[in-house]
Amino acid sequence: MTGGDSSDAGRTEADSPRTATVQTTHADAALVAAALAPDDTESMTTRVDGDAIACEIERETTGGLQSTVDDYVVNLRVADRIAERGRAHRARADGGPGEATEDIEETTDIRDAVGIDAAAAADTTDTNT
Repeated sequence: MTGGDSSDAGRTEADSPRTATVQTTHADAALVAAALAPDDTESMTTRVDGDAIACEIERETTGGLQSTVDDYVVNLRVADRIAERGRAHRARADGGPGEATEDIEETTDIRDAVGIDAAAAADTTDTNT
């Protein structure tokens, strides 16, 4: 928004949307960003540049921004860890260190597989406050 924009008339800084940018790097940033894309909302803009992902988030309230950032970071961790496991599994199958195993049979809960505490994950509900 600019000072000359008529939509700014009467707005105070307290009325302005809250924004955050989450910047991360990954071995396969395009894959991680693609995995997150279905969960992106209108308030999110994601860019990939090489091994970096930048996600800009804008929400009307601080609580809404906090919830959206929290959800995004949890989803980002899951996507990145699954991509890492996929690379490791493929390397083993291609004759790399270790032997190929059926990870699905060994993993009963995806939260355990990616190291996310179920109680912490349940505390990411968007309250729109």
